[in-house]
Amino acid sequence: MMLFWLLLPLFAGFCLWLGYRIIEKAGFNGWWTLALLVPVVNIIMIWVFAFSRWPNLRTDSEQDL
Repeated sequence: MMLFWLLLPLFAGFCLWLGYRIIEKAGFNGWWTLALLVPVVNIIMIWVFAFSRWPNLRTDSEQDL
């Protein structure tokens, strides 16, 4: 049981770091990663990020310029 409590912060930190990297690559502010810590907000924010337009993605018309 002691191993669980030792590895839990490492796992949580790793998941937050992964979320930070994904959100930064999408072009959003990395502070949105903290939304993953709030139980209901995390599910809502995952859906918001999944279906919103990502700032780092260019449209076809922007690529032709």
